Amino acid sequence: MSIGSFSENRASSGMFNIQVSAEDMKAFADLATLVPKAAANAQRRAINKTLGWLSTHIARAVGKQERIAVKAVRQRLRSYPVEGGGKARGKLWFGINPLEASRSGRPRQTKAGVSVGSRRYRGAFFKKVYGNQADIWIRTASKHFDRADYPDSEVTSQTGASSGFVGENSDRFPLAKAKISLDSVRPHFEAWSRKADERLLQILRQEMNFELQKYLKGTRRV
Repeated sequence: MSIGSFSENRASSGMFNIQVSAEDMKAFADLATLVPKAAANAQRRAINKTLGWLSTHIARAVGKQERIAVKAVRQRLRSYPVEGGGKARGKLWFGINPLEASRSGRPRQTKAGVSVGSRRYRGAFFKKVYGNQADIWIRTASKHFDRADYPDSEVTSQTGASSGFVGENSDRFPLAKAKISLDSVRPHFEAWSRKADERLLQILRQEMNFELQKYLKGTRRV
């Protein structure tokens, strides 16, 4: 038996599965039997439109809750629409690993440290240390170093990339990269899935009605 939309909560990501339940499809059984291809097209469009709606909804909600740019959240979302054929299920992947603080807004270097949006990182600096992009870093020996502002990392003396910590010039100056934890969004997964399921049924009705009107218009011409 086909269930409706649901979410999967994983260690570093969430996966939203968008699909029409067998119970909901009963309301459109006549059309599906009469013109199965039209019904399948309506279902595909409804699922893909719901994926777009859910992506926008999540990006806005997470951006507001975590006080980060919506653009940064969108970069963590990956949509897998239904393309026709096979099982009618769309997917939306959401990466919830800690987000680099430098991606949450526009970093500004000050004498006291670095500010980005409403966040302040005292004792930090914004520069390219490892890779091609500048990030917000702090020496782990700094009196302003707070693990809460640098999650998903372990202190190490190894030079180079290592769980968010790198050595600057030598092992004597290990650095930590500022990140923002997204763990607080996990409790919302089920609620988002329920809202997506409601939205899917609403759009499905519209798409099925559209196909029905096309079919009736065609039969009147015969």
